[in-house]
Amino acid sequence: MTDGSGADAFAEFLRELKDRSGLSYGVLAKRLHMSTSTLHRYCNGDAVPADYAPVERLARLCKATPEELVELHRRWVLADAGRGKKGAAVLPAAPTAPTAPAEAAAPAEAAAPAEAAEVRDAPAVEAPRRSRRRTALVAAIAVAGVLGAVGLALGLPSGGDGDRGERPAGSVSVAGDDDRAGESTAASPSPSKSSPSASPTATAKGKEAGREVSASPSADSGASAAVPLTVSAAPYSWESPCSQRYLIDKPPSQVPPPPLEQDAAAWVAATGAVSSGEQYVTLTVQGTGEETVVVKDLTVHMAGKRSPVAWNDYAMGYPGVGCGGNVPTRSFTVALDATRPAVVPEAGHRDFPFKVSESDPEVYYIRADASAYDVSWYLELDWASGSRSGTLRIDDAGKPFRTSGNNGRPAYEFPLGGEAWEAGDGSS
Repeated sequence: MTDGSGADAFAEFLRELKDRSGLSYGVLAKRLHMSTSTLHRYCNGDAVPADYAPVERLARLCKATPEELVELHRRWVLADAGRGKKGAAVLPAAPTAPTAPAEAAAPAEAAAPAEAAEVRDAPAVEAPRRSRRRTALVAAIAVAGVLGAVGLALGLPSGGDGDRGERPAGSVSVAGDDDRAGESTAASPSPSKSSPSASPTATAKGKEAGREVSASPSADSGASAAVPLTVSAAPYSWESPCSQRYLIDKPPSQVPPPPLEQDAAAWVAATGAVSSGEQYVTLTVQGTGEETVVVKDLTVHMAGKRSPVAWNDYAMGYPGVGCGGNVPTRSFTVALDATRPAVVPEAGHRDFPFKVSESDPEVYYIRADASAYDVSWYLELDWASGSRSGTLRIDDAGKPFRTSGNNGRPAYEFPLGGEAWEAGDGSS
């Protein structure tokens, strides 16, 4: 069984929702397109889902309120983080290659005084043996030093372009005062002005559909301390299946059926799709320790604005299927057609700043809409903790998000139980 209070609290909440719905495991599993045994494992705490999408669908089937959806997401984040920590704790048990020579050299150095004492008390005829021992000791230390240097050289990142791999979807970059957009690798700090030779030491870890990214350390101070928070970005979330549409430069016969939400990122990549009319981005921000981190602001930056693409418009929902949706707390809108788009809280919702810690994460829902343009854009999150502060750039696999207007575009829907796309009414 999955250990930890986070996983237990998450499973307990799932059971409460399931029991309240009055639906059996079999009925729920069938509607969620998963096996009954898998659903049992989630509700019993035997496993934590790797992706939040099926959890949210389960909660909506069980008529969860907006507040319950937010609380469920918070518990899933904590349960998922607890699982990651346990996995990381096992790794140090296996020594890495560069440390082996150093560990071997330590006993040799410790043995040196004892050998010297033994040689001083020995007869003169032992002098050749003493010389051989000293020679062997010096050679062992030299070899250990060379191997250690080679291991260190292999472990250091290169500054060449060959190290710049593509980031997972939902990338986060740490930026300093001299932010160099487009030059940093996934979750990499831009070197600060005070330390131009600083090397990127942050890491990025991608999850299913390229969702989670951890960013560290802070770059604006030039310090080596890790950024005290992580950001998990889901750039292809759906507010509801019926509201999500994609523009694709292909005829209906070449477009596969609509995916499940957790498979949307792969489906978009395979079809070359662009978010149509609006894009729904979910951000989960969590501290890495007990210290409080202030999320000061979230801003929009434009990377390009063009005429909308003249492609076909494909709806993800199935006609005849109910697609209700609620506006969760911490919801914001972005009008990409505006001259200066801004992140604006939904009516009745709080605006920034917010506070996060390891035990108290925040989830932000960003709905960006475009009508008159094809817009490339990205987000920047400003944070502060004590004397440290920084900026995280949030984008899509190292590239800006892209959202295009869909007015007048040919629209298609995929009927429930059907086998091909059919012409729709074009409503979004």
